[in-house]
Amino acid sequence: MRKKEREITHLTEIEDIITKSDVCRLAFAKENIPYIVPVSFGYDGKHLFIHTATEGKKIEFIKANNNVCFEFDIDVKTITHDTIGCKWSTSYKSVIGTGKIYEITNEKEMIDGLNHIMKHYSGKEWKFTSKMLQKVRIWKIQIETITGKRSN
Repeated sequence: MRKKEREITHLTEIEDIITKSDVCRLAFAKENIPYIVPVSFGYDGKHLFIHTATEGKKIEFIKANNNVCFEFDIDVKTITHDTIGCKWSTSYKSVIGTGKIYEITNEKEMIDGLNHIMKHYSGKEWKFTSKMLQKVRIWKIQIETITGKRSN
């Protein structure tokens, strides 16, 4: 990181940013073409969990290359200046990381993954039937690298 004074190194602060985030931006690549999407997510301290439809562009990219990059941000504010455009800035806290994404196909693990997602947004666990699980695909991202940054 170029500006070390902005780096967030404590895992508890990185996890706080993830926990407070409403959206995870997930980047894929296929045949040297990037693709980024905002997704709902869950987090267990080592993995991210997402869900998708049973088919679509994300799945095409995952099948071609299971390496992903993810991003979270919170407390984003534009800092303005009345007369000098180059004095405008942004304050934020962010987390960026990389990992490998794998599909979860075991029903118990699918329910666990969905509950990580639901717990992030609702604070509680939910019941899922086999019929419900047939309408989604659940994915687990094994986090390989993670870093945080703040700009005040």
